[in-house]
Amino acid sequence: MKYTETKIRVRYGETDQMGIVYHGNYAQYLEIGRVEWLRSYGISYKKMEEQGVMLPVISLSINYKKSAGYDDVIYVKTQLCKMPTATIEFDFEILNEDGEIISLAKVILAFINMKTMRPTRCPKDILDKLQN
Repeated sequence: MKYTETKIRVRYGETDQMGIVYHGNYAQYLEIGRVEWLRSYGISYKKMEEQGVMLPVISLSINYKKSAGYDDVIYVKTQLCKMPTATIEFDFEILNEDGEIISLAKVILAFINMKTMRPTRCPKDILDKLQN
């Protein structure tokens, strides 16, 4: 399946006392990559929520291979694992400017009906966009 690559420059406030990216900030980088991947298909969280569907993270796994520091440029490579059902799964690689993998991750999100707060299937309009 198609992947996107999102360029991010590490900001000072994202680093810890040791001058490297605080591990918790990688979740934000993954979200940026995921939102840009969805946007590349014409899918937006805002429109989904206006239609009564939200997409919370239900699983997040990150393996750290190398570190990144202030002002480094990193690339978040985002790829869909399989066609969504009631969940949608993404694989990620975060790379440095030399193309070295600094982190590998997997995120699973669930489609939730905002009125019932229960799982629901992926909306048809999203499936249609992903299949084209």
